[in-house]
Amino acid sequence: MNAIFAIARRETSAYFASPIGWICLVLFSLLAGLFFSIMLIGYASQAGEMGNMGQEENVTEMLIQGLFGNLSVIALLMMPALTMGLIAADRRERSIELLLTSPVTSAQIVLGKFLGGLGFATVMVLTTLYVPISLVIMGEPDPGVFYASYGGFIVLMAVFVSIGLFTSSVTENQLVALALGFSINLSVWIMGWLGQLVKAGALKAVVEHISMLSHFEQLSKGVVHTNDAVYFITVIGFFLFATTQRVEALRWR
Repeated sequence: MNAIFAIARRETSAYFASPIGWICLVLFSLLAGLFFSIMLIGYASQAGEMGNMGQEENVTEMLIQGLFGNLSVIALLMMPALTMGLIAADRRERSIELLLTSPVTSAQIVLGKFLGGLGFATVMVLTTLYVPISLVIMGEPDPGVFYASYGGFIVLMAVFVSIGLFTSSVTENQLVALALGFSINLSVWIMGWLGQLVKAGALKAVVEHISMLSHFEQLSKGVVHTNDAVYFITVIGFFLFATTQRVEALRWR
């Protein structure tokens, strides 16, 4: 465990020492603030016309779900850039050989890098804590929705990190890893849209189940189903396992 956390700390610290880390952090924070401001102005305008300012349902539906819905798309675009160098950079600089020849297993290397990437992603998410604070000051929104929305979004970030970690392990070229990561993210994200074009039946059910969007929408509404939890655990586990096998193959080259 000490080796895993040491690698995780190293990876998280590396983000704060790199331009790409700060660019993504600042850009994510600015976009989150922009989206929240636009939605807050729209909500205030609508509430002023309808005389329903303070209703918890409207706050949840219009602000929380809308905000995280937009940020999920930003994360889909941004996370491949943050994860493209997790292993690819080490391979290009030959520093991966130091890890592979150290008394650390391939699984420990992968878990450490995964937690390091997720740690920085969590910091990005925490920069939006002014959202629930602002809404608590404005009214009395449902705190359960906040917990579910933030928890669901961090789980989504974990999925993107696991995918990016895998694509970073298959190539030394970070741009190729970025392109592969974005392609996989987009494919599993829009699968639900393709499901709408398929006629009802077993194929439609399979396509909709593969779609990450449909599962994330349930979490963003504060609804946690067992099948959604199983889906995210399975996806994360699959890509971490695949990455471990890839690192193990590098060890024996």
